[in-house]
Amino acid sequence: MRALLPFAALVLLTACSQNAEAPASEESTAAPAPAPAPRPEMTEEQRAAVLASLPAPYNEGDLENGRRVFARCRSCHTLAEGGGNLTGPHLWGVFGRPAGSVEGFRYSEAVQNAGFTWDAEHLDGWLAAPREFLPGNRMAFAGVPDEADRRDLIAYLKVETGYARE
Repeated sequence: MRALLPFAALVLLTACSQNAEAPASEESTAAPAPAPAPRPEMTEEQRAAVLASLPAPYNEGDLENGRRVFARCRSCHTLAEGGGNLTGPHLWGVFGRPAGSVEGFRYSEAVQNAGFTWDAEHLDGWLAAPREFLPGNRMAFAGVPDEADRRDLIAYLKVETGYARE
């Protein structure tokens, strides 16, 4: 049994990285980003104001829960303006950005040819089940099955990634 443990760990590590979006450069293979802190230039009152200005149902999102849910994403994605790509592309400015368009990131053919612009509805579908939403993408993430968690995560992303009204 002990002899199988290292093999199982190796298989898990391989599975986690095998299907991920391939990095475009050596910079993209940086160590996972630390837990994202809220944007320092925003006060809690400003965050609350941005949250309140979001369209329903995101204006009722729980930003703290969204931050916790994002913990599942942070090893592959950065949020900060000017943040680099990791295994996945940076998410600054994701809302309103055409799918597959982050400069310097090598996307799967499926994402390159997706033909949509990221908005809350597309991101909700992607987050629920990435492989079902866009077959052929290489994102090695099973998804966020809970609707409330997705709502909170999308609200958090809107507040933390420079969202401008869709």
